[in-house]
Amino acid sequence: MSTETTNTDTFSEEEIIQRIVNGEKALYERIMRKYNEQLYRISMSIVNDAQEAEDIMQNAYLNAYRHLPDFRQQSGFGTWLTRILINESLLHKKRKVQQNKTLMESNEKAQHTETPLESLVNKELKAILEKAVAALPEKYRMVFVMREVQGMSTIETMEALDIGESNVKIRLTRAREMLRSELNAYWKPGQLYAFNLVRCDVIVNHVMKQL
Repeated sequence: MSTETTNTDTFSEEEIIQRIVNGEKALYERIMRKYNEQLYRISMSIVNDAQEAEDIMQNAYLNAYRHLPDFRQQSGFGTWLTRILINESLLHKKRKVQQNKTLMESNEKAQHTETPLESLVNKELKAILEKAVAALPEKYRMVFVMREVQGMSTIETMEALDIGESNVKIRLTRAREMLRSELNAYWKPGQLYAFNLVRCDVIVNHVMKQL
């Protein structure tokens, strides 16, 4: 059995996906570990909450697993998976907005707008970076995180967000302009929305238990 797992190192992503569809669900862990960091950062760019991002990722992975037989490879698997993640994140955010409106009507503490990221940061530079990026309007923030933080190509970003090439470039340029004054000398992509091995293991173990 261990020999079978080792041999999959030579298989393409498409072959691994087909083997998962054919019943080798343990291989799904390899897919998750490959895309965990990318999905975490993109979800964080939308919801700005680490725990919520993890929950969204788990739902996205489970959703993707259930629909793997429907994946037709018309676009790359990473793009397909990212679209599912973005849809889950936006749906989650919409629900949260509705919940917040209900809370406001019942006079709960609705004045506190500090982002969850601000309470998690432990370095001054990281705090400046994440606070500045979190302050960007959502459509600029998502493109900035995909292109500059995650290193996705323009085409991948276009396909994931379902927008044109010119829109991607305009939004990225605008995001850079908004950030330039504060981040000019400080921007280091690897510091933003850090995704460590412990977080990676939590996501993988939780999803694998539910498969």
